[in-house]
Amino acid sequence: MTGVPSDDFRLPLDVKPKHYDLTIKTDLNNDVYEGVVKIDLEVKKQTSTIVLNVADLEISDVVLRSHALKNEQPDTARSLDAKSERGTFCFPNALPASSEATLSITFTGKLSGSMLGYYKSSFQHDGSTKSYALTQFEPTAARRAFPCWDEPLLKATFAIAMISRADTVNLSNMPAMSEEVCTAGMTDNEGNALLALFSKLGFHDEVQVKDEWKITRFKTTPPMSTYIVAYANGHFSYIEGSYTSPLSGAIRPLRIYSTPDVIRQTQYALEVKAKVISYYEQIFDIEYPLPKLDTLVAHDFDAGAMENWGLITGRTSAFLLDPDRVDVAMRKRVTVFMSHEVAHMWFGNITTMEWWDYLYLNEGFATLVIYPEWKVDSEFISENLNDALELDAKLSSHPIEVHCPDANQINQIFDSLSYAKAASVLRMLSNHVGQERFLKGVSTYLKDHLYANTVTGDLWEGIRKSTDIKVSELMDNWITKTGFPILSVTESKDGIRVRQDRFLETGPAEEKDNQTIWSIPLALLSVDGTEKVKVDNIVLNTREASFNVDTRRPFKLNAGTFGVYRVHYSEERLFRIAREAADGDSIYSLNDRIGLVHDAMALAKSGHASVSSALTVVDILRGEQEFLAWDSISRNLHLLVSTWWEHEDITHGLNKFRRDLFVPLVKRLGFEYSLSDSVDISQLRTRAIEQAANAGDSDVVAELRRRFKHYMESGDRAAIPADLFRISIITAVKQGRREEYEFAKALYENPTTPPSESISAMYAMCASLDASCIKDTFPYILNGVRKQDIIYFLLGLQRNHQTRRSSARFVMDNFSEVHHLSRVCILILTFIQLEKRFEGNFSFKDVISDKDTSRYHYALSQTMEALRASIAWIDRSTRDIVEWFVRNEREAMSG
Repeated sequence: MTGVPSDDFRLPLDVKPKHYDLTIKTDLNNDVYEGVVKIDLEVKKQTSTIVLNVADLEISDVVLRSHALKNEQPDTARSLDAKSERGTFCFPNALPASSEATLSITFTGKLSGSMLGYYKSSFQHDGSTKSYALTQFEPTAARRAFPCWDEPLLKATFAIAMISRADTVNLSNMPAMSEEVCTAGMTDNEGNALLALFSKLGFHDEVQVKDEWKITRFKTTPPMSTYIVAYANGHFSYIEGSYTSPLSGAIRPLRIYSTPDVIRQTQYALEVKAKVISYYEQIFDIEYPLPKLDTLVAHDFDAGAMENWGLITGRTSAFLLDPDRVDVAMRKRVTVFMSHEVAHMWFGNITTMEWWDYLYLNEGFATLVIYPEWKVDSEFISENLNDALELDAKLSSHPIEVHCPDANQINQIFDSLSYAKAASVLRMLSNHVGQERFLKGVSTYLKDHLYANTVTGDLWEGIRKSTDIKVSELMDNWITKTGFPILSVTESKDGIRVRQDRFLETGPAEEKDNQTIWSIPLALLSVDGTEKVKVDNIVLNTREASFNVDTRRPFKLNAGTFGVYRVHYSEERLFRIAREAADGDSIYSLNDRIGLVHDAMALAKSGHASVSSALTVVDILRGEQEFLAWDSISRNLHLLVSTWWEHEDITHGLNKFRRDLFVPLVKRLGFEYSLSDSVDISQLRTRAIEQAANAGDSDVVAELRRRFKHYMESGDRAAIPADLFRISIITAVKQGRREEYEFAKALYENPTTPPSESISAMYAMCASLDASCIKDTFPYILNGVRKQDIIYFLLGLQRNHQTRRSSARFVMDNFSEVHHLSRVCILILTFIQLEKRFEGNFSFKDVISDKDTSRYHYALSQTMEALRASIAWIDRSTRDIVEWFVRNEREAMSG
């Protein structure tokens, strides 16, 4: 076999696809589909063997037509390899090099609930269960729906036709250009091609023959990768809007499709889509190229959402918002999901990574360029930057650009490094070169590679053109090396000395793990003798260097918290920066305060600093007014409670500290929401009440229970603001008994419950302290919930300290049923290891000793490393925390 790429996992390139004619017949009544795909090929090298991707399909007729040989030949031998997901077809006559051919394959498949390939989803409507079918192909599941060259580099055009029952709706990437109602017995007249299609696909029983069917033909796509091909069939409703292109003035239709039961909850997603697509056209200076952009909301969906070109798909919790119960968290969630998927129309669809090694070129940009509402740049620090640094602080981390030799590796890199760290590194670069020049360079990159595939160097070249900076020299180590630096700041009378080392959550890196020298934009903020604030765009590209700074005046590295690193100051300087930041007229921004809190706790966890110093920083900032600063505080206090969950004296002290911080905010802001409230005030009220309730404040708990009891008795939710529903139901079930638990369960099972409240009900069921309720929850997870919802139950059980050990046992006993949620399962199992008083000889390694861990070895290594870091942190810092509580209490009494 010739033309095999360097990686055996890659398909040979003897032939390349140019165009797919794909016809799919969907039978929802029998959960099957049939198809014919005709693939136009370019023959690069003489060959008599065709190798492509196929999985979980039954292949029948295979015919190869050579334009040069002017003949058609069926295959004489074939092999289907389930492990490599390849089909190899041999033909008697070799195809000449530099010729063209057409490969025709007839196939059938089953519509299962796998949430991969072409699968079925179900919903309840008018008292009955109905189903529909849709696709999910990323990264390597197009081959489960039709035989194809399932690699991002092998782009082709697609002409898709769908045969379905006449009362259903067919959707695909492009608009329909024709739709005809037909029957199995109709004849081929007036040039109609239906006879050939129907005779090829066939009808297999009397019901099929009698039913009325239709064929929908869609316009041909631009060149695109297989993973963003999409189609769906079902009883869908839709709402429609449009947007006017700011570049051409063209008006394009925008639709949201869903099942009829939830269509009224799609209006907000439509409004967001119209805003973000126009915004992206302006900042990228490239018009959206397709005639329409639809979104299909699915009840069963494995990922959050998917950027299929022209037909975005996603789960209900990503795109639905109940117009009668609007809460800020869900508004933000829908905005983020829609922004991310629409951004992919440019990053991934117009311009596509050459191979999955470069996934970050898609996901990093789509994570970064969220529609600019609600202080998204400040929120980015907690939502993405800190999340990325937490994962990347491990020896078991991986580079942003990571070698992906096979499908097991590909699926694992859809993580915080490909998304959040990549976005953080791009954000750092944008700040360093200036956002305007950065976006101009990104636009150049896209324009230079329209409908093509790219690697990292292509992006750097685009930005180089707009900045005249050697971007590769600055950025290569951030992309190709694992980890990130900690900057240690030493002060002297002449200024500061800054040293870079690799940061690890387990402590200072050994020399063998500390070889990388990053080019680090320092963004050094300082105040000169005239009280003028300046930020110097200095780059540290050596192990250490000295800088002239007047240390008698305020200064800070990483101004604006754009840098992908931690900064370690002396404790004295740390407290001074915190006090200066707490000043109402501070030179430090909201971003600086958020970053200061995250850095302080991360350095405490790694042993570079103490937990007491991080708690002191939080205490200094207790007069904070901004929600996002309080958000960083609450996240880090939650981390401490979650780590020391088995130490009652520590959790008691931490909860008291949380009450001291958040109860005054509850008293100031109250429980009622107003339309005149800013988004910040609404979120701060919600967070304060959540933290006070979780910390056990009796007044807040009583008020939440009172409101929920009224709802249970009357059915009237008006007393519970939408923003407080989650903490209200969780508190009610946690503090209640069987009645509250069953109420939450009934709410989850009610098909009319909005997604946000359904998720809240799942978390609430798992928050119960009633042993009998939790005992009932475990079998319910396996038999009573949607597969996509299992993750919410497992996360809920992990958050309940009373169920951590029992949930670990449950995962251990049912690993085969829930292992697809590998990262969550591993997280839950490791909590047993934190229990030093656990009786028995159970070991986490015993659970996985006979398991194939190749599909989640990254998650396994990362979680085990996090476990070791947590155990070391507990051993090192327990006394420090206790002593801080004593000092803090003494100072409070004397003050």
